Amino acid sequence: MAKESMKAREVKRQKLVDKYADKRKALKEAGDYEALQKLPKNSSPVRLHNRCKLTGRPKGYMRQFGVSRVMFREMANKGLIPGVKKASW
Repeated sequence: MAKESMKAREVKRQKLVDKYADKRKALKEAGDYEALQKLPKNSSPVRLHNRCKLTGRPKGYMRQFGVSRVMFREMANKGLIPGVKKASW
């Protein structure tokens, strides 16, 4: 499980990205790269990192479900994800 500070940092980055999205888009269209550089570093969407919503695990993230592969497997085995079941043939 990830540290709470790591999860909080990602939430803070997401808020900054949302806050400056319109301003960043306008500056890019205008070609004003000097003003773009003056924006906060964490307001860039490139700096975001996907993390598991339940554990905060940064690796093995499944976009479609928003959780890591470990949690996905546990939830699928328990039947908590609709339409997903263990394969057998």
